[in-house]
Amino acid sequence: MIPAVSALVESDAHTIPLLADTIWRHHYAGIISSQQIDYMLAQRYQPELITQQLMDFSIWWRKLVLADVIIGFSCYTRTKRPDELKIDKLYIHCDHHRKGYGAMLIADALKIMRENNLSSLILTVNKRNQSAIRAYQHYGFEIAGDSMVDIGGGFVMDDYLMTLSKL
Repeated sequence: MIPAVSALVESDAHTIPLLADTIWRHHYAGIISSQQIDYMLAQRYQPELITQQLMDFSIWWRKLVLADVIIGFSCYTRTKRPDELKIDKLYIHCDHHRKGYGAMLIADALKIMRENNLSSLILTVNKRNQSAIRAYQHYGFEIAGDSMVDIGGGFVMDDYLMTLSKL
């Protein structure tokens, strides 16, 4: 069975935080502190926030569904640059890694980018998240610089800015 990528709908807004919690606690342990994981999950994955973002035409929430179960999700946003789309979130449950599903979500981001006449695709990734960095490099992204952002609560995101070089 092949998963399908489609738009998130309002009824999914309660499923995504649960999936994000599972994914983040598995993946980010050892990369960022459990306190920062708690803080970022609370900051970014409230059902009300997701529902609000679903109504914003500059944000695209997408889901990856296999056998009627959401196994992954992504979120793309327009940036301040008029030609640029950012992959803000791209997560797949650990039971479904290394099956090409990340490529499906990146292809979906490229589709959204082209449908909206944008010409640049970027993302940020934690500098210690080596498996994600390697995966993004495999898909054609290159490190373009550093991104250090204070997210409040005494936490910072110490990331690489990556751009897709082969459009």
